[in-house]
Amino acid sequence: MSQHLQTHPAFPGPTGVSLSVSWSISQNQTLTIAYHVADPGNRILWPAPAQGRSDGLWQHTCFEAFIGSTTGPAYAEFNLAPSGAWAAYAFDDYRSGMRDLAVSRDPQIAGAGGLWTATIPLAELNALLGPAPWRLAITAVIEARDGARSYWSLAHPPGKPDFHHPDCFAARLG
Repeated sequence: MSQHLQTHPAFPGPTGVSLSVSWSISQNQTLTIAYHVADPGNRILWPAPAQGRSDGLWQHTCFEAFIGSTTGPAYAEFNLAPSGAWAAYAFDDYRSGMRDLAVSRDPQIAGAGGLWTATIPLAELNALLGPAPWRLAITAVIEARDGARSYWSLAHPPGKPDFHHPDCFAARLG
């Protein structure tokens, strides 16, 4: 499945930039998300290479996925920076109970320019969310070379950008 990400109306993206995503689940319980980025004017500021778990990735260009229960308020957040750094968090409810999510293997992101592929292990999510199907929000923060940030999602709630909001969980997984 492939869908376009939309910018938040109050934070438009850099001129000419567009994002679309496609995703699938493998037999080994791995979510793969392909972020297709068009940046013909080279306006995106890409972070320097880094590795490992790191907080605050959303403050710069970062691809994200939120996976939520269909039977309760719990959800997980994955931040995958094009630098190679990542973060994974568990939440008990909307923006509450945040803690690091233990993962059996690190989420990964690889690519360059036009195509970034993220792989996210899903095995640990059964304990947090219950069995699939789950709700899915695919999002991105894009930092432009001029320092402006835009917020991209399959869907946005009314008001300020808020990827944690239930309205952002616009797709199903599993």
